Amino acid sequence: MRLARSSCMAAIIAAAGLVAAAPAAAQDADAAENAEDDAAASGQIIVTARRRDESLQETPVAVTAFSGEALEARQITQTQDLEKFTPSLQFKPAGQLSGNSAASVVFIRGIGQLDPTAAVDPGVGVYIDEVYVGRSVGGTIELGDIASVEVLRGPQGTLFGRNTIGGAILVRTREPELGEFSGRARFRVGEDNLFEGSAALNVPLGEDAAMRVSGGFRSRDGYVIRAFDGLDLGNDDVYTVNGSLKWEAGPALDIVVRGDYTKRDENGAPFVFAGMNENAPVPAIVSVAAGCPGATIPFAPLVPGDPQFGAPNVPLIDDARCANDFYNLGPYVNGGTAPVTSTSEVWGVSGTVSLDLTDSLTLKSITAYRSTQSRGIRDADNTPFLIITTDVGAESDQFSQELQLQLDAGAVNGIVGAYYFDEDTEERATVPLSFPPSPPVIGSILAGGPGTRDLQFSQLETKSLAVFGEVSVEVVQGLELTGGLRYTDDQKTYQGTVLNLFPATLPDPDPLPTEAIPDGGPLFIYNTPNEESFSALTGSASIRYQAADWISTYLSYARSFKSGGFNTRYNAPPPGFVPVPFDEETVDSYELGAKMDFGDFRLNLVAFQADYKDIQLVFRQGVVPLLFNAGKARIKGFEAEAAYRAGGFTFDTGMSILDDEILTITPVPGATATVAPGDELPLTPSFQGNFGISYEVPVGGSLYLTPRFDGSYTSRVTFITGSVPEIEQDGYFVGNASVTLEHDDGWKLQAGVSNLFDERYLIQGNASLATLGYAEKIYARPRQWYVQASLEF
Repeated sequence: MRLARSSCMAAIIAAAGLVAAAPAAAQDADAAENAEDDAAASGQIIVTARRRDESLQETPVAVTAFSGEALEARQITQTQDLEKFTPSLQFKPAGQLSGNSAASVVFIRGIGQLDPTAAVDPGVGVYIDEVYVGRSVGGTIELGDIASVEVLRGPQGTLFGRNTIGGAILVRTREPELGEFSGRARFRVGEDNLFEGSAALNVPLGEDAAMRVSGGFRSRDGYVIRAFDGLDLGNDDVYTVNGSLKWEAGPALDIVVRGDYTKRDENGAPFVFAGMNENAPVPAIVSVAAGCPGATIPFAPLVPGDPQFGAPNVPLIDDARCANDFYNLGPYVNGGTAPVTSTSEVWGVSGTVSLDLTDSLTLKSITAYRSTQSRGIRDADNTPFLIITTDVGAESDQFSQELQLQLDAGAVNGIVGAYYFDEDTEERATVPLSFPPSPPVIGSILAGGPGTRDLQFSQLETKSLAVFGEVSVEVVQGLELTGGLRYTDDQKTYQGTVLNLFPATLPDPDPLPTEAIPDGGPLFIYNTPNEESFSALTGSASIRYQAADWISTYLSYARSFKSGGFNTRYNAPPPGFVPVPFDEETVDSYELGAKMDFGDFRLNLVAFQADYKDIQLVFRQGVVPLLFNAGKARIKGFEAEAAYRAGGFTFDTGMSILDDEILTITPVPGATATVAPGDELPLTPSFQGNFGISYEVPVGGSLYLTPRFDGSYTSRVTFITGSVPEIEQDGYFVGNASVTLEHDDGWKLQAGVSNLFDERYLIQGNASLATLGYAEKIYARPRQWYVQASLEF
């Protein structure tokens, strides 16, 4: 059993009452107009965790909800900021195997997916206005003109279905408001030449229609500098444009059309050197080639009795020709020399049509198209040597159509629906590296050659079809029974070419060769179609009992799955020269919860257990990471959130305790496991806690001054499966502080500091010390100040 480490800060937070309810600042989610007004008057928080508007306190789902105002007050500007204020959530930008700063890696309750490439689906579904985002790059969202964000914890395999095995994050933009001309704008400046702004305008178009346009930008210098050329890594250069049109076409017909566009053009993820295994073959090869004194290459394993048995291949000496800890330049200096970049362009359009067939029956259609283009290059070893560099570019187009029939008949509520998803992706990856796949390359490297380059050209298609339904019945007053089922059928197709080039500087073959030997290397995967099908019947059931107005309890069960796919990385031919598939993984989750509302004080508690089966884990075949269904784990946990509001005083707090245990690891012939029973799951800290406190003080007839402090504590975090001390983060506390001067006329002035105590902590880590011999990591930004002005009319 793995428990949170004791620390003064953890004790302080726990003593502060880290028990649950959605943050008090989350006032009104994006509900229908009348429901919004009623909720605002009663202090309710409206959520859509069951695809209908209902009070958070009456929803038998673990949900953390934020309004747009709450996001701004807590300095949440991107989806990755949510992890500081949400129990059991880990949201990391820049995936381990990607140089793209926007490639999100999301885990909830220890379930997610580390690999951000197109061949692997995420484990937590991200939705924008009810539209599923299929790619990890699109999951890093700028939270500008946002109405609400809801984080649904635990499997959501009935109503949301696709890849919500760990949970779902629902982002809702602000809808146009009929009959109202209004706007809002803000502008922020800060440290590292930060310039950030956003604006939105609501324009009525007659009595029955309105449009809303918004946009935003952020420019900021990077905080990790490359010693080689002074390039700043981790910089921000992003802008967004959004638009929506709402038309009440009739007394029972509403139509909303939305569009969004986001573009990033940045220097690359701010990885730095974390360690080097001087006994691994690759560092030895490059060190010998560079002339490192005393370096040798162990082409065959040394045996006891040999005078060099156990001796380092690369002497740990202060010599720039040796690939070892000499290149550990600190948390904010990078020692790499390869070209790096991080770019993405994401856009989408959607149309939502709602038709009231009767007073209790509504037909809803959601049609959407999204496009994602991205490229990320990273110098993975972060040294001047060619140990490994990855260059991954992808283009993805997805179309989805969902139909819902919703019933609201008092004691009976229900929904039936159908969902179709079609995604086409082209991905190109090149990986220059110095590992010798065959003896002839060794001579080239020793002669000063640059090594080999793996090339991967992948065409992937996913077609998914699902039907689902759920019904809730209040059998007697206060007792509600809910049950639902979803059938999903996923069809995955992979067609691609994987080959080597010797040496890595040879031009890419264009067109691709039918025989790769004249171009310098072997062909590993042939360009033939490969298809796999994955289907599952998932569902959920719950019993909710409301004994009194102030308390609601529930017991629930949920089952969800994430489909499998094809491995696309190879440095040797698999059997038959066809890609190796991996199968689906499943989770069965059991929850017991209580939600209490004592007027000014709100308290939500939940205990759960998840049985995680056929986990898609990374094994290595030589130097190559491949996914296999190789694990079984059990995750137990407790989450709590609380909120107190009295007068101008607010206090929000939350916590989670996770106890994860890998029960079994299934051996894979020809592959080396990177994890063993008893190891920890990645991104599953045993304790997370947060709190926020503010007090609004009148300073004049129309002026209010509000100081605020937010703090979060996270216990030890591992970033990959297996124990790698070089990239493990001990417990850390992060504080943010701000003060806001607000006028009744709608203007605000705010000054704040993020990471107030200048805590140095990791937000990402990756390692392949046994084979390629490298480890890398990303630190969070140090302390930052900002000043912001905003206006709303």
